[in-house]
Amino acid sequence: MSTSEILALLREHLDVVIALGSALVALVSAFASRAETRRQRRLQTERLRQSIDAASLEWGNHAIDALGRAAMFARTRHLQANEGSFVGGKTSQLIGLSALVERGRMFFPNLDADNKGVDKDSAYRGHRPPILDAVMWAYFELQAMTRDGGPTGDNSADFIEDCRRLMVSELQAHLDPRRLDKIVERYNDQTQDNRRDAINRAKALKARLETRRPGVILDTSDVPGTQTETKQ
Repeated sequence: MSTSEILALLREHLDVVIALGSALVALVSAFASRAETRRQRRLQTERLRQSIDAASLEWGNHAIDALGRAAMFARTRHLQANEGSFVGGKTSQLIGLSALVERGRMFFPNLDADNKGVDKDSAYRGHRPPILDAVMWAYFELQAMTRDGGPTGDNSADFIEDCRRLMVSELQAHLDPRRLDKIVERYNDQTQDNRRDAINRAKALKARLETRRPGVILDTSDVPGTQTETKQ
C-alpha cells in the first residue's frame, strides 16, 4: 500500500483515528495519575508516621529524663535535708512518672484489649505494653522507697535504671531509626568516616577515665535483676 493510499485511508477514518488517539492519551494519563496518587499516598503515610514518631520521641525524651532523675533521687536519698524534703521530692517524681504513663497511652495502646478488662474505660482495657510497664515499675519502686530502711538507694537506683534501659530499647524499636537512616540516606561514606573518628575519640576518653578513676566500673550492661537487695 502506497503512502497516498494510507493517507487517504486515514482521512476516510479520521474520526476513528482521533478516537483511538484520545483513548490512548486518556489511558496513559490514567496510569500516570494512578501512579502519582500512589506516590502521594505513600508520602502522606510517611509524613503521618514521621509526625507520630516525632511526638513519640518527645514523650520518650521526657521519660528518659524523668527516669534518670528518679534514679539519681534514689541514689542520693540520704542527702535530703529532712523527711519533709524527701517526701516532697518523691511526690514530685511520682506525679511526673504517673503523667508520663498516661501520656504514653496516646502512642502505645494496651495489648489484647478485646480479651481483658472489657468493663474498664477503653484506654485501660488489656495489658500495658512493656514500654509503659517499665515506667510504671519505676513508679512503684519509687513509691515504696523510704528515706531510711529497706533496700539501699543504690539498689533502687539500679532497678530504676534497668527500667529505663527497657524503655529506651522499646522506644528505639518503635521509632526504628535505622529505617529513617535508609530513607534520608544520611549514612554516606563521609558520615562513616566521622563515625569511625567518633568511636576512636570515645575509646580515648574511656582510657583517660580509667587512668583518672582506677577501679571505676564502666560496664553498666548487667542483666536486669542480678543486683542483690542490700538492706540498710
